[in-house]
Amino acid sequence: MAKKVAPAYVSREVSYDDYHWELLDRLRRKALDVMGALNKHGLEGMVHGSVARGDVNPKSDIDIIIPETTESFIIEGALTKSGFPIEAREVSQATPVHTVKATIYIDQMLKVTFPLIPMRGKEREFYKFGGEAGISELEARLRVPGIDKRLMLIVPTDYGHVERSVLSYEAEAARIVGVSLETVIERVRVLTRRDKIGRTGIFFKRTLQEDETFEGVLSERLSKDPSLRRLLRQRRKR
Repeated sequence: MAKKVAPAYVSREVSYDDYHWELLDRLRRKALDVMGALNKHGLEGMVHGSVARGDVNPKSDIDIIIPETTESFIIEGALTKSGFPIEAREVSQATPVHTVKATIYIDQMLKVTFPLIPMRGKEREFYKFGGEAGISELEARLRVPGIDKRLMLIVPTDYGHVERSVLSYEAEAARIVGVSLETVIERVRVLTRRDKIGRTGIFFKRTLQEDETFEGVLSERLSKDPSLRRLLRQRRKR
């Protein structure tokens, strides 16, 4: 079930118990293993979301993003050579104006995502919005501020975190997280709308067969979708 947006002005302090710290360490070690395997092949992976912020729970996913477009065989090779299985592969596009993304599922709770078309500024900031951390931050056991799907700003503390609603606090939240105010306002609009009307679905999603490649699926879509060809031309000009 999707998390509901918290009311404006809600805030609280959260202290982590031993179980929480152990869970966070375990999830971060798994993320580090994957990010290290990517790094050996010159690929910079960033973990984003609750694993970067620290506010994890037993159902937390480990989401790793490679921000730059990269040939998929390099990423798949980096993972398989390091002993990581590939459970599934998926191509998706949230809306006609968003980039096409490739996702490799190592298991149901661990995935690596990368763009097949260069991301624009706000799309890149989406990951920073939720909080993202690189290898150096994880190795130093640093946690970063970010905003969750309840639109609560999570700011790490020595004992856990403090959180408060970003509603009516958008500008300060943008400054703390390090993204533009426009990105925060857009995410507020999307998530509050989702609360009112429910999930609206995704524009395109397809699970790849074993003999398919991400680039092959993209080429097929480009041949059939003029709007996608226009999007690719626009992104390449920037």
